[in-house]
Amino acid sequence: MAIYKEKSFAERRQSAEEARKALLERAKSRLPSADDPAVQARMAERKAIAEARAQREAEKKRLKQEKAEREERERAEREAAAEIAAKAEAEAKELAERDMVSRLLADEAERKAKRDARYAARKARQR
Repeated sequence: MAIYKEKSFAERRQSAEEARKALLERAKSRLPSADDPAVQARMAERKAIAEARAQREAEKKRLKQEKAEREERERAEREAAAEIAAKAEAEAKELAERDMVSRLLADEAERKAKRDARYAARKARQR
């Protein structure tokens, strides 16, 4: 004598599926078709935006490439200038070293000459 009859699992699942289909059909009916001018205008607008984005990205990529090339050239120039400066510094150092050696040899020769002169003067006094 039950007034309320409980639905089985299969019946509940079937009614949920029907409700889902009805909701989907209602949503589809609200969507404008692809032939609608508003939809076509939106699609054209999106396409134009995508093309503009692609152009901006290409421009950005080109600028980035140019910047990388410019930085590479500048780095090569700096390295070349540093190499030339290092070579000039090494030559100057070598020249200074040669000059110092020649001065040391000249000073040594001068000291030897003075010593020899003193020795000769001493020998001359002793005779």
